Amino acid sequence: MYGKAFAPEYQGGLSAELGVNSSYEDVLAAASRALAEAATAVDAARAALAVAEANRRLGRAEAARAAWRRSYRSARTAGDEGAMAWALWSGGTLARQCGTLALARRLLTWSVALAARSGDRLAHGYSLAGLAETGRIQGDYAAVAELHEQLLEQGRAHGEARHMVWAMSGIAQMHRNSGAYAKALELFEESARIATEADDARGRAWSLRGVADVLSLRGEADRALALLAEAEVICRGMDLAGALAYNHKMRGNIFYRAGWYEAARVTYGVALEEFDAMHEKRGAALARLGLTKARAQLGRSRWETLAELAELEAEFIRIGLKGARETVVAFRAELDSAQPAPGAAAA
Repeated sequence: MYGKAFAPEYQGGLSAELGVNSSYEDVLAAASRALAEAATAVDAARAALAVAEANRRLGRAEAARAAWRRSYRSARTAGDEGAMAWALWSGGTLARQCGTLALARRLLTWSVALAARSGDRLAHGYSLAGLAETGRIQGDYAAVAELHEQLLEQGRAHGEARHMVWAMSGIAQMHRNSGAYAKALELFEESARIATEADDARGRAWSLRGVADVLSLRGEADRALALLAEAEVICRGMDLAGALAYNHKMRGNIFYRAGWYEAARVTYGVALEEFDAMHEKRGAALARLGLTKARAQLGRSRWETLAELAELEAEFIRIGLKGARETVVAFRAELDSAQPAPGAAAA
């Protein structure tokens, strides 16, 4: 059995005022007041952490960066290693969001060590989850599979629904990427069920996106789009800017797979604008890849498409996105196979 989801990143007095489903504009307002009224360095560290997380979720990268660093400095002044670990977790999560995955791994590794030394079990679990997510995004499945299993065991042992949702959806994503769609669907649906029962709206939105992805791969576009519509309501209600942009990118994927290329082009364009506005380089590059593929299907010249694929491949190498680079290679091969052989007669 799992308890109701809670948000340990809201600490001190904020823990009574805010919950896992609080909108991030509300979080930012409450945390900013708490920071202005902070009487001690520990109070300042806690409030700045919440300011950082609210700004990160709202897509305001520079404000989030300044806030997590302030949280870390305040925690260091107080000599509180647990609070330092939380600040580094926030910074590492932001770095991953911005596409600087090497920095994300460094910050999160440091956070894991500080959390372990301080005995803050929750900070340790969240930092491990961050490392697992970062490795999964890079396609380093062998290295992070064990981390996901650790998180799954922690979630079961302590009845923590958010850990279960994170771990289960991460494992589901690895199954999905390796082609085991039935197993992926089973895990995503279980993750959505746990999130629902724990009243974790954000976790449900992410899980529904995973379910929609797999349904789309199985050819069930209409069901997938209906689930994304439900998830979008959650994202808008909680001011989840990043999750909403990824929702739109997934909608573009579904349109593309169904052969609705004009709808895909428009939707990828919306997602790209959203990612650019929040300076999320990973999401922006993935949306650009979708946009490039959709435009190619709509008749864009092969040479323009190949030039953009080359730029995107370089960006995926820089960020460290193995799976995305493989998609570029596969689509380039698809374009090459569609070219008439040298000397072939025109149709």
